[in-house]
Amino acid sequence: MLIKSKKDIENLKEGGVIIGHILSKLGQICVAGKSTWEIDKVAEDMIIKARGKPAFKNYQGDPRDLPFPSTICACINEQIVHAIASKKVILKDGDIFTIDIGMTKKGMITDTAITVAIGKVDPKIKELMRVTKQSLEEGIKAVKPGNSVADIGRAIENYVNSQGKYGIVRELVGHGVGHEVHEDPMIPNYYDRKMDGFILKPGMVLAIEPMITMGGWRVKDGDNGFSIDTADGSICAHFEHTVVVTKDGCEVVTRRPCEEKEII
Repeated sequence: MLIKSKKDIENLKEGGVIIGHILSKLGQICVAGKSTWEIDKVAEDMIIKARGKPAFKNYQGDPRDLPFPSTICACINEQIVHAIASKKVILKDGDIFTIDIGMTKKGMITDTAITVAIGKVDPKIKELMRVTKQSLEEGIKAVKPGNSVADIGRAIENYVNSQGKYGIVRELVGHGVGHEVHEDPMIPNYYDRKMDGFILKPGMVLAIEPMITMGGWRVKDGDNGFSIDTADGSICAHFEHTVVVTKDGCEVVTRRPCEEKEII
């Protein structure tokens, strides 16, 4: 992982404030009857108005991949990541909807995600959302110089396991971010002893993103050629922040306005 310069981090902070504000606004317009395409269009318009560029649109993780066609990853219920926005996909009462969004501004990429409830949602699903959101906070607490990437995964896993029987997705993980959408290292949401040796240092930038299910942890390819879904069809929640390692701990650069007061 590259250590980001002081200027890089200043630009990340500037972009992080903007994308946090944008994601907060997007969460507020997610209502039954609205298509995921409509939300995607608002997201792209807001990013462009902020003089940024959608980081995911036309992204190819590999030259052999099809370019990703949306500004946001628009995942409903059992979809974990990478679902594309569509005029045919309409939010309905009882759904949960994950918006994963990235923005490039001044050459630096920020990445963040939120899961929101659409209308009246089953209390067990609301609890899944709460657990997932808090597990992200537990992972963030483990980010400080001298700790390892494995400490982040351990903190997330221990918290989730303490809250009940949930699946922690293992085949999809967090990652470094900044100059590219995906940078080293991978950041598992469970304890992986192979990551004990990857020590955090000031200037590193991490995208931490627990993906927690109401069933098992295994995944499968979705029907549209992009999405990755839970293999057992169970509901999944997903929260993410971009975090900078500092000399004293860390700074979350993608915090949303009044995030601590959000009703998910």
